[in-house]
Amino acid sequence: MSIDFKEYVSCLNEANHEHLEALESSYHEAQRVMSPRGLQNYLEGMRAMCVMGRGQDLVLTYVQEMPGVAKEVGEDIIPDIVEALMKLASHTSGSVITLIVANMHLVASRLGDAEVMRGYLKLLHQMTGKTPRGLRPMMENLDELLSKLTLGGLRRWVMFGAQAHQRDLDGQMAYFSLDTESSRAVLKAERRGTLFVNNQRKLNFYLRALWARAFFMRPTAGDFETKRGLKPFIEGFQIHVPDAYDPFRGIDGMEIYRAAAAHCAAHMVYTREPISGEELSQAQMRFIEMFEDARVEYLAYREFPGLRKLWLSFLIAQPDADDEFGRPHETLDLMLRTTRAIMDPEYRDSKDLVNQVGAEFRAKLEADPYARNLSWMAGVDFYNRIQSIAKIPSVRILSDWPLPYRDDNRYIWAFSENLFETQGVDYLPSHRGPVRRNVGLMEFVNELDSEMTHDDPDEILVLSTELFPYEDDLETTKSWNQAEGVEPISDPYHYHEWDYHVQLARPDWATVIERKQGRGDPEVMDAILTKHKPIASRIRHLIDAMQPQGIVRRRGYEEGEELDLNAAVRAMIDIRRGVMPDPRINIRISRHIRDLSIVLLLDLSESTNEKIGDIAEGEDGYEEQPSILDLTRESAGLLAWAIDSIGDNFAVHGFASDGRHDVQYYRFKNFEQGYDDEAKSRMAAMQGGLSTRMGAALRHAGWHLTQQSAQKRLVLLVTDGEPSDIDERDPQYLRNDAKKAVEDLTMQGIYTYCLTLDPDADRYVARIFGENNYSIVDNVERLPERLPNVFAALTG
Repeated sequence: MSIDFKEYVSCLNEANHEHLEALESSYHEAQRVMSPRGLQNYLEGMRAMCVMGRGQDLVLTYVQEMPGVAKEVGEDIIPDIVEALMKLASHTSGSVITLIVANMHLVASRLGDAEVMRGYLKLLHQMTGKTPRGLRPMMENLDELLSKLTLGGLRRWVMFGAQAHQRDLDGQMAYFSLDTESSRAVLKAERRGTLFVNNQRKLNFYLRALWARAFFMRPTAGDFETKRGLKPFIEGFQIHVPDAYDPFRGIDGMEIYRAAAAHCAAHMVYTREPISGEELSQAQMRFIEMFEDARVEYLAYREFPGLRKLWLSFLIAQPDADDEFGRPHETLDLMLRTTRAIMDPEYRDSKDLVNQVGAEFRAKLEADPYARNLSWMAGVDFYNRIQSIAKIPSVRILSDWPLPYRDDNRYIWAFSENLFETQGVDYLPSHRGPVRRNVGLMEFVNELDSEMTHDDPDEILVLSTELFPYEDDLETTKSWNQAEGVEPISDPYHYHEWDYHVQLARPDWATVIERKQGRGDPEVMDAILTKHKPIASRIRHLIDAMQPQGIVRRRGYEEGEELDLNAAVRAMIDIRRGVMPDPRINIRISRHIRDLSIVLLLDLSESTNEKIGDIAEGEDGYEEQPSILDLTRESAGLLAWAIDSIGDNFAVHGFASDGRHDVQYYRFKNFEQGYDDEAKSRMAAMQGGLSTRMGAALRHAGWHLTQQSAQKRLVLLVTDGEPSDIDERDPQYLRNDAKKAVEDLTMQGIYTYCLTLDPDADRYVARIFGENNYSIVDNVERLPERLPNVFAALTG
């Protein structure tokens, strides 16, 4: 297939046939390694290089190098490279950028992974800000640097030169040209023993020879600040190993790579089902991981006996005086010795507990290594027994396992939907959702009469059919489920959350669960109109003014559907008088239709239960003052009555949160539902509690609006305070997340407006919603009056 390159490389000389031949040959090579989407990104990158205006050499170098880069690390890296080069264009010359592009294929082949290469692009961007003079000499020596350094080592080498020669331009040039003693000394200090890219093919053949199957292996670069790097881990059915290993207690880096690759592969081959991590502490998980590692290694060296010698060499190696791992903690030392006792039947330890546990677990492995919960039971039992003879250290110490080939074991664990990460979880809900259980009739009846039932059950009993009380008139009798059943909850909705510290979104960080509050008396909502009769009367006038008028005829247009006879007569008179006539003699006919969908989103946090004043003396004695929730209910009732009268499509929702794992979302009235007794009863039973995780609720309300086909969509938020939650202490975090949620909704065409009852909201509300997208109600008692007026101003 031929392609016209003029659209993408207009900056090249059309008369130069060598350019055209280079383009065609490189494009044919790109077709062999890229998908259609990758080819389009490749072509758009050509256009970007031309627009940059840094010469033809840059464009041709890009065209020739990118297919090789895509072949090494994948086509998804091309947009990142183009973006990085566009950023560099304002900091350095075109010749330096051309040199950077010319080295891209070398970098891709040495780093071997797209994510690691993105780290390299970030390093280049940092260099342009700290030491731009060093880019050219570093590019000229990049082959030597990457043959000796990992990405982390290269970063430390660069940062040392940038700080040491911050104001010495000649010194920068000499350092990055490798012409100074300090440059060579730092290079030697940062040099790693064995690089992954030099041994990747050997390791792939090694694993294939063992298990007769292919394993995908990728390097990771986690050693920016320390030379130890990341632990191996398994993710997405790929084995991730550090990009370099130094010798460990006399064991060279290649042996460590073999041990790490074989250990991770053993997990993938011999793990039949994940281990449940529910109700376990992090310390208990570390003990279970120890026995699971021993189990998969037993299965591996039972099939390939030579692997026992390989892994056992790490356990019997003696630490050097300058060993970077140092002397392990007492508990870690016991765990290591127990691991050796399991692997080596001839080993005898000074501790009877170590010998006993090792012999017991080895016997269980020999009997049935696939027994259910084998590692779980052994780990918890050992954890309980070791507490009597040693102190359990912190999780940080337990996680710092002093065997470099062992992975971090994320592959073996399974958690419920409310637990996304095993590391760094600082808060979890105090309860999990109820369990639904199918039961028989007698068990159901016995449990139904139990005095231990409550509003937050651990179990929900399910019968195959409806059960009615023993009554004569079944037509008017409610079933037990209708009278006392538990409202179902929705499946979880996961939303990202914005972290302003790193300027990135945390994926699937907040979980929204739709729940239903109880039912109340719908007469309560009808009584609101009587209580606020003057306000309701003014709202009625607003309704009459806002209701669609059907066909609207507007005069005074040069073009239209009908002729305005009066204007035509005046124009003819002007012509007869010799005066220039007014050409606007037509009538334009249009249909006035309100195409609007709105979500009234109510903050139902614990603070809404606060009373707005003290007990006051009235005509019938002392009267208790209403709460913020009461006024919120009344204002929502008035607005719902008004919108329903106009005929707009609307929903009334509320929210509260119990940490990021449990953002509770209530739908009192749905879009497809009329403002009937069902909706009124839900709103009458409105209750407040918990906290205010505003960003997740706004995103979920926006999702409901995206399901509506209206031309204009609006989220009208009523809140009494700023975003807050019990698992987040930084007040700026949830504010910035709410601001990002408003921006995301705006990009989807959803308008957001906030009506806040917080008198101090000036500090934050404008930054979240924008200067003209909020109102502050200083007098809370006027909320029922203000809310309909705000709606009329926004939609009239």
